Amino acid sequence: MKKIDKLILKSFLGPLLLTFAIAVFVLLMQFVWKYIDDLVGKGLEVGVIAELLLYASATFVPMALPISVLFASIMTMGNFGEKYELVAMKAGGISVRRIMLPMALVALFMTGIAFYFANNVLPVAMHKYRMTLYDIQRKKPAVSIRPSEYYDEIDGYVIRVNGKDPDGRTMRDIIIYDHTQGINRTNITVADHGNMQTTPDDKYLVFTLYDGYSYSEPTEGEDAAKRPLTSIGFDKQILTFDISDFAFKKSDENFFSGHYQMLNVAQLDSSINSLEGSMVNRYVEFRDMTMNKLRAYKYYVDHTEDSSSYTDIEQWLSDTNKATREKIVNHAKSIAFNAQSDIQSYTSIISSEQEHINRHWIELMRKFTLSVACLLLFLIGAPFGSIVRKGGLGMPLVASVIFFVLYYVIGMISEKSVREDAVAPVGMWISTFVFIPIGALLTWQATTDSSFFDLATWKRWLHIKNKAKSRHGKS
Repeated sequence: MKKIDKLILKSFLGPLLLTFAIAVFVLLMQFVWKYIDDLVGKGLEVGVIAELLLYASATFVPMALPISVLFASIMTMGNFGEKYELVAMKAGGISVRRIMLPMALVALFMTGIAFYFANNVLPVAMHKYRMTLYDIQRKKPAVSIRPSEYYDEIDGYVIRVNGKDPDGRTMRDIIIYDHTQGINRTNITVADHGNMQTTPDDKYLVFTLYDGYSYSEPTEGEDAAKRPLTSIGFDKQILTFDISDFAFKKSDENFFSGHYQMLNVAQLDSSINSLEGSMVNRYVEFRDMTMNKLRAYKYYVDHTEDSSSYTDIEQWLSDTNKATREKIVNHAKSIAFNAQSDIQSYTSIISSEQEHINRHWIELMRKFTLSVACLLLFLIGAPFGSIVRKGGLGMPLVASVIFFVLYYVIGMISEKSVREDAVAPVGMWISTFVFIPIGALLTWQATTDSSFFDLATWKRWLHIKNKAKSRHGKS
């Protein structure tokens, strides 16, 4: 049995690792395509981009593990069935359950790895990923002044050059508009040519200009018309621009701390308890506020006119004079309007807080559901592969995509329902509850050698049925 177990594990681990790498790569390419505009044209170092891609890849691991287990199990059992190795093992007295046992142990191990990763590694990776992406998005594009274009990325300045030498530093026919003193004053520097370079710390951009003029003219103010245009010629002038905002800066590590995606199970549980306690306090606060308004109104009515001898409020209102009655009714309308406004405000606040709590529940449940999915999808993939008996990449890939998309769509629908408070947090397990019977049915069909899902059986049955119809038609 040891040799067979080694054969099974060797046949299973290869597709498992390959599929896992491909799944992470595909998800990573989707991420790159989504944020390509934030990465290109900013002069980012290779190390920064590699760091972002590494953290992003880590966030895809919990999703890549289940689909890799599903594909590998279908492919392995399908190959055994297609090459008649499954038949040979059955003939040797080895049951399908025993054949699936080594792969099941690997899937169980992957379930534990997935939970450990989701609980301990993923929060840290998600924090680093969010921090790095935020810093990249804040970074301004690298200084790139192209000929015949107005460059306005430097705050307070607009620069235009009509020519640029191949060295990338020497520029011709330079115009610099200085708006740092506000729109009420026009400052323009014109130069025949000049050089551009940055300081070693990349904090300043230095322009060395030659053969030019600086113009200054006020455009508004009481004495604007009396003050002449000032023009100063120069043979050489050095202008320095602060470009420290263009540098890549790392934010404070605590900037995203406390976000529900960056918490482990214990932290999520503690945060949920705290938030639910705050929700209870919010309900108590609303109740007390409403009761105080009702007490205030009762006190107002009791002291507006003697009403102690009346048991019927309508009778009492009809016996009061018109001015008093209108005063009481208007006061009641004001209180009702304020109460309605308070209810709407508190409803919005409570709805927002409940959604925040539900997001914590979703993240907590996801750590378990995606981990259990490794074992669950194996219990679907392995029996399905032994039934269809098709290996290679075609059938396993199509079947894996169909099963995983179905699992993912059901999971997304249930997640949205939980987020909108339509179902309880246990709704995150709906996709698991749906797939458990499917896995049980497929396992039973595979272990009992049922031909219900066998494509060859259905083809033979359809062929026989078509022949019977043709004979019946001839007769």
